[in-house]
Amino acid sequence: MEDCYDIKISKIDEKPVCMFGHGGSRASEYLKQQLFENLMKHPKFMSDTKSAISETYQQTDADFLDSEKETYRDDGSTASTAVLVGDHLYVANVGDSRTVVSKAGKAIALSEDHKPNRSDERKRIENAGGVVMWAGTWRVGGVLAMSRAFGNRMLKQYVVAEPEIQDLKVDDEFELLVLASDGLWDVVPNEDAISLARSEEEPEVAAKKLVETAFTRGSADNITCIVVRFHHNDAPATIIAVDTPPENKESSSSN
Repeated sequence: MEDCYDIKISKIDEKPVCMFGHGGSRASEYLKQQLFENLMKHPKFMSDTKSAISETYQQTDADFLDSEKETYRDDGSTASTAVLVGDHLYVANVGDSRTVVSKAGKAIALSEDHKPNRSDERKRIENAGGVVMWAGTWRVGGVLAMSRAFGNRMLKQYVVAEPEIQDLKVDDEFELLVLASDGLWDVVPNEDAISLARSEEEPEVAAKKLVETAFTRGSADNITCIVVRFHHNDAPATIIAVDTPPENKESSSSN
């Protein structure tokens, strides 16, 4: 059982900070231990959250690679994070995990999977001297089926950890977030995931239902899911959620 997930609660400038995370493999374990901590320590975390997230992702990737330089391992991981500061939500993604929001019952994807055959990703990789080829699926160098990731030292020139970040204002129509690894999205469309999550009051129950649905639909990949429900009557808070693919099937949620 290599999967694990983590919840941390703290305060920055008297504002509550809640962090949700899980992962599997060595790279994901490193992200679990370091990504939240590095982000909270970033001097621009509250004043320029978007820049802080981008810089923290890339610095944490560099730190992980440095920590592994004396080993023969070449581990890697994706990450999808949602950061709520006041009424602004920042969703950052590296890899093929995905974040989807339910807004007035409508499923809206807040991240786009980093796949090697995405036209802009293929162009970026080829401009850097890399090759995208078919090997059962589209892969960077015929090896990796995603175009951005933490770690993956041998392909680092092409497989970057620079996140794509969406920044949007939260209103009363925002109901819940679903963050999940590709094992869910391979067999559960965005609309189905939101419909299933909305059918349950408790986010933990919703997350488990999504994992079980993906499993019964025959997903052959890692299945991990986090559901975060908005409570608009509560005081403004900062919420961080991270999703990194596990080696086994688990679910996690928080409200």
